[in-house]
Amino acid sequence: MTDQSSSVPAPAPVARAPHSVEFIGMIGTQDASETRPPSGPQIDRAYTARFARAHEDAGFDRILIGYSSGRPDGAQVAAYVAAHTERLGLLVAHRPGFIAPTLAARSFATLDQFTGGRVAVHTITGGNDVEQRRDGDYLDKEERYDRTDEYLSVLRRAWSSGEPFSHEGHHYRFEDYGSEVLPVHASGIPLYFGGSSEAAYRVGGKHADTFALWGEPLAETAEQIASVRAAAVAAGRTELPGISVSFRPILAPTEELAWERAHHILDTIKSGAGKPFFAQARRHQGPDGPQNTGSRRLLAAAAKGDLHDRALWTPTASATGAGGNTTALVGTPETVAQALLDYVDIGVTTLLIRGYDPLDDAVDYGRHLLPLVRQELAHRKAAAAAAASAEPALAPAGSAR
Repeated sequence: MTDQSSSVPAPAPVARAPHSVEFIGMIGTQDASETRPPSGPQIDRAYTARFARAHEDAGFDRILIGYSSGRPDGAQVAAYVAAHTERLGLLVAHRPGFIAPTLAARSFATLDQFTGGRVAVHTITGGNDVEQRRDGDYLDKEERYDRTDEYLSVLRRAWSSGEPFSHEGHHYRFEDYGSEVLPVHASGIPLYFGGSSEAAYRVGGKHADTFALWGEPLAETAEQIASVRAAAVAAGRTELPGISVSFRPILAPTEELAWERAHHILDTIKSGAGKPFFAQARRHQGPDGPQNTGSRRLLAAAAKGDLHDRALWTPTASATGAGGNTTALVGTPETVAQALLDYVDIGVTTLLIRGYDPLDDAVDYGRHLLPLVRQELAHRKAAAAAAASAEPALAPAGSAR
């Protein structure tokens, strides 16, 4: 009989290193935001290239290229951006279910090869039935997450398999699939995953390299991180996914000027100046408000109060219907940097930030905000290394002192 007490336990899952952080921005193909009407054509090539280069010059690691049923195709936008930048990573939002996972695997692997390994994929299962049906998807939410689970399993295998393989599942079936193109890195293409529902935790916790959340107060964010990690453990993972949180920083040289700017932005949103921009987000909502859990959570946080923790400000979410990452961090660069570090301290590894004045804010973040966060993280890393090196070495067992 096997002595179970002598068996070696499985290693405990580990989280990412706390001394580094990834910064992600977000671009569009047209100059527009919640505070201003669209300017120029829907696909403005010069603006798109300038917007992307602004992020690269500012020191961002990646840019998110969003997805909806009416937006320009993200993979083609990413290819255009790659041709006009040198090192900037490309996080392409992708909604499973509209093309086969084998085709998606080849498409992203091809893009990854042409860009020298700069591609990552942000999986959005879809939290709104009306929006899904615009592209012909009539599955309900639970079925969509079941499909995403199977889809991502196929995608991972397709990126790593050097030999043909077959698959027969609930949503996909194919025989003898093999691709002549694989991603640049043997580990495949990084998978990000967005969502705030129990189904999202379950599927994203199983598959995601980085799980993306919207900017809620610290306590609620910590609860979500715990849920994601619990799902990862339940899925048998030995390395926990990274955590991304999204904010809309509003900066100024003084606290007074920052709050003056914040209220001006809010008044401009309420005036309807940017209505064509966020009307699309609201048209996806039903008569009872947003269907997706993430938006409902932001509105619930806003209902509890305008200001949370060090600098989190929620009226911008209420004013826009929380149709995306719409909560702000308000203050001087020093205040907002400390607010971002508060999230790093509870386990966040990626910070997605974008402004209400999109291009100009990206430039300001690079000048005034990113360096402060990275400087403090470098200081912490150096302090930890110094403390570790100062610890007395343990003498080998049985040796004389």
